Amino acid sequence: MFEALGIADFRLLWFARSVSLLGSWLLVVAVPAHVFTLTGSVAATGLTLAAEFLPPLLLAPLAGILADRVDRRRLMIGADAARAAVVLLLLLVRDPDDVWLVYVALTAEATGTTLFRPAAQSHTPSLVGTGTALSSANALNATTDGTVRLVAAPLGGALYAWIGFAPLVSLNAATYVVSAAALLLTTPLTRPARARAAPTHTEPPRAEVAAGHLAAEAAAEATAAETAGSGGVRHLRAALRQAPTARTLLLVNTVFLGANASLSALLVPYGITVLGGPAQIGLVMSALGIGFLLGAPLTRALVDRAAPAYLLGAALATTAVGYLLLFSATNLATALPAAVVIGTAGSTVLSATQTTLQRATPNAVLGRTAALLLTGEAAATLLGALAGPAAAQALSPTWAAVLAATITALTAAAATLRLPRTTAEASPAATS
Repeated sequence: MFEALGIADFRLLWFARSVSLLGSWLLVVAVPAHVFTLTGSVAATGLTLAAEFLPPLLLAPLAGILADRVDRRRLMIGADAARAAVVLLLLLVRDPDDVWLVYVALTAEATGTTLFRPAAQSHTPSLVGTGTALSSANALNATTDGTVRLVAAPLGGALYAWIGFAPLVSLNAATYVVSAAALLLTTPLTRPARARAAPTHTEPPRAEVAAGHLAAEAAAEATAAETAGSGGVRHLRAALRQAPTARTLLLVNTVFLGANASLSALLVPYGITVLGGPAQIGLVMSALGIGFLLGAPLTRALVDRAAPAYLLGAALATTAVGYLLLFSATNLATALPAAVVIGTAGSTVLSATQTTLQRATPNAVLGRTAALLLTGEAAATLLGALAGPAAAQALSPTWAAVLAATITALTAAAATLRLPRTTAEASPAATS
C-alpha cells in the first residue's frame, strides 16, 4: 500500500490532500453546532449541509474542464489559497444576524474543494503512472480519508467545546495554507515538458513508469483531439463513447452512493429508536470507519489481481447484505459487525472504482471524468438523503433498507455483466 510514497511528488500531494481534508473535517460538527447555538433553529442548521452539497452538484463539470485545460498543480494551489481566505469569514459570525455569512463561507469553501478534487485525482496518474503504484496511491488515499473522517469530526467537536469556534476556524485556514505550501514544493509538469520532466525523479523505476504513462497520455490526447475537436464537452463525450468501462463505472458509482445516502440519513433516528441512543450510534459510526480502513489494504491486494467485474460485483453484493443486517439489528452485537462489513465493502467499491476509472480513461479528459464522478456523488447524496426518510415514512426503516439493498444488488449485477472480466481488459495498454 505504501509503494506510491516512494515518489517524492506524490508524497507531497498526499500530504497536501490529507492536511486540507483534516482541516475540513474538523468543522463538520463544529459549524452546525455553532449555528444551532446561535439560532436554536434546526432549519438554519440544516442549511449548512445544503451549502456544502450545491457547489459540487452545480460546478463539478466546470471544475473538470479546468482540471484538463489548465495546470493542475496551480489549480490546486489556487483552490487552497481561496479556501484559506474564505473560511476566515466564519470569524465574523457572532450573533444570529451574521449566520448568512456561514452559508457564504461554506459555499465558497465547497467551491474550492470542488476545484481541488478532480485536479488531484487526475494529477495522480501523471505522478505515479497507471501500474501498481496507482492502486497503491488510491489505497493510501482511501486509508487516509477513512482515518481522517473517523477521527477529525469528533475531534473537531471536542475542540469546539474546549477552545471555542474562532481558534478552530483559524486552524482550518492554516491547514489550507500548509497544503498549498506542500504543493508549491512539487515539480511543475507543464504539458509540453511532461515527458522531459518525468525522468528527473530520483526513483528510477518510478520515473520509467511515469515517463511511459506520459507518452501514452500524449497519444491519448492527440487521438481524443482528432476525434472531438477542441470543444470541452464534445471532447469528453467522444472519450466516454470510446470508453464503455468509464460509462458503466459512473453509473454504478452514482446509483450505489444514492442507495448508501438514503440509509445514512436513517442511521441516527434508527439507532436512537432501536439500538438505544446517541452513544450506540457513535459506536456504529466507529465500526463503519474501522471497516473503511480495513477495505483499503484489501482493495490494494485485490485490485491488480481481480477483474473489475468480479471485484466490484462482489463488493456491491456484500454491501447490500450488510445493509440488510444492519437495519434488521436490534442490538449492538449484530449491528457492529454489520457496520464493519458495510465499511469494508463500501471502501472497496469506492477505491476500486477510482483505480479502474483512472486506468480506463484517457488522461486528456480524466479531470472532466473525475468531475462527472463528483457531480454524480453530490446529486446521489442529496437525492438519497431526501429519498431515504421519505421511504421510511411511507413504509418503514426496515423496508427502506430492503429497497436500498435491492438497488445495490442490481448495481452489483450491472457491474458483473458490463465491466471487464479480465485484468488485461482493464489495463492501461487496452485503454490508452
